[in-house]
Amino acid sequence: MENLQTVKQRFGIIGNDVQLSRALEKAVRVSPTDISVLVTGESGVGKESIPKIIHQLSHRKHAKYIAVNCGAIPEGTIDSELFGHEKGAFTGATASRKGYFEVADGGTIFLDEVGELPLTTQVRLLRVLENGEFIKVGASQVQKTNVRIVAATNLNMQQAIEKEKFREDLYYRLSTIEIHLPPLRERKEDIHLLFRKFASDFAQKYRMPTVRLDDKASSLLLNYHFPGNIRQLRNIAEQISVVEEKRLVTVEKMGQYLPNNKGNLPALVGGNSSANDFSTERDIMYKVLFDMRNDINDLKKLTLDLMRRGNSEKVQEENHQLIEKIYQEKEQDPYHVEVVNLPQHTSTKNTYDFVEDIEESENLSLQEKEIEMIKKSLEKNNNKRKLAAKELGISERTLYRKIKQYDL
Repeated sequence: MENLQTVKQRFGIIGNDVQLSRALEKAVRVSPTDISVLVTGESGVGKESIPKIIHQLSHRKHAKYIAVNCGAIPEGTIDSELFGHEKGAFTGATASRKGYFEVADGGTIFLDEVGELPLTTQVRLLRVLENGEFIKVGASQVQKTNVRIVAATNLNMQQAIEKEKFREDLYYRLSTIEIHLPPLRERKEDIHLLFRKFASDFAQKYRMPTVRLDDKASSLLLNYHFPGNIRQLRNIAEQISVVEEKRLVTVEKMGQYLPNNKGNLPALVGGNSSANDFSTERDIMYKVLFDMRNDINDLKKLTLDLMRRGNSEKVQEENHQLIEKIYQEKEQDPYHVEVVNLPQHTSTKNTYDFVEDIEESENLSLQEKEIEMIKKSLEKNNNKRKLAAKELGISERTLYRKIKQYDL
């Protein structure tokens, strides 16, 4: 069994982080077996290195090694790609075709983004894991294959199982051994080592001197949260190597290559911050509007009660206290409505009659408008009720009832 340092040198892995070393040790230990392995970790942490190590250190190293990005293959063709198809199985299938499981017989298949597999394909994959059997698309004959499956995902598989997007039985078959790779922000001591390696590689590639970082730029890089992990660090090193004329990078220059620089704040993984912010603001707005509506209704009730009961000093004082009570918890609310004294009336009866007169006049006014609109619509459409109802935006049955009600 190869030691850890030899494995790192052989496969170009840089870093001394404890979590990384533990993941590599686990990969070395399981490689001689045929156990299925699930590699987990965020996007860009280098999960594709683990299945290569497992394959090269196994007894299958002289057989085929095939890497498949499950998320890049359309749902309609994934079964054909993995298991093959017979001639005429579907439109465009002009000849029989071998799938990856048949081609890689005796070797290793790396299923990247395995969490993106459709549920129907997951059933087929489970059968391969259980007894090594599969059926081509459009065929009826069962075929056997002897492949080792190493899968990888950046999804939270427990959440995927709860949402019924991934089969629980398949998860347990794939994750007989689970190897987790830590995100770059948890490997701070490795960040500068990786940057120097990338800077050296790009200097050779583009035939120019290697870029270096001053102390402050190096500190800024170490405290960056790296949502894109090693892939993002590599891109930053390449950009600086190509764009910057000066080979010593200052903290000001480094800051220009770190998008949304937030120091060592944690990155949001597997979520959409803008969507969450919008949802939160929307919920707050709904609550504010709902509270305002309730307050207005309370004010209406109190105002009407005041008008009905009279305008004595005692009654006014009671109502004023009730109104103040509504707003006593809203003094700091930006939507606070200032309470103003209501106009006084000399007669309880006159006040109440005045409110009734307003309501009655409004009702009469609306009724007159409605009759006028119905009449005009009927005249315009030559008394054809169907056309008139359509123009008014009401059903023909409602229009008939209105005509009968208003004796038109």
